[in-house]
Parts: sequence; C-alpha cells; structure tokens
Amino acid sequence: MRVKKLSEVIGLKVYTDAGDYFGQVEEANIQENKIDGWRIKVDGSMISLISGAKGVIIPHQFVKAISDILIINKSALPSQEPESEPEIGEFPEELI
Repeated sequence: MRVKKLSEVIGLKVYTDAGDYFGQVEEANIQENKIDGWRIKVDGSMISLISGAKGVIIPHQFVKAISDILIINKSALPSQEPESEPEIGEFPEELI
C-alpha cells in the first residue's frame, strides 16, 4: 500500500460506500500527530441531506479507502430527523 501525503489528499472527491458523490476534501484535522478527521465541502445536491450544512467533519475511523478518491461509510453522515407525524385527530397546518 502506498502512503499518500496530505497534500495529495486535499481536493480529492469524496464518495459514500453506497456510491453517492458527497463532496470534496478541504482539510485534515490532526491531533497528537495523527489524522483525527476530515473536513469535507459538501456537494450542492447533498446539502439537503445534512440539514443545509455546507461542510462536515468526518472522523477518520469512517474512512474506508483513500486512493484516487476518498470513500466514507454512509453511516458516518449526520441523519435527518424525520418530520413528526400529526397526532390522530389533528390536521396538518396547511389544511386548516
């Protein structure tokens, strides 16, 4: 396995392990001389998935592979909270 320099990783495209394009590596967070996480600039099509954030920090433990692209575990992405369902007998506001 060839070890990459950080300068070679910055700017790589980031994909999830499900094959979805997620964004681009902006920088690495280093703590105690080890990579702690990656700051990812999120692609416009994925912003709605992560509540409008334009960037996220992905802990290094969720990186599956680094080569010509960076592959992250999809479970590392922040999940949206599902919209609450109306209680029985309540009408959604748009219908009132």
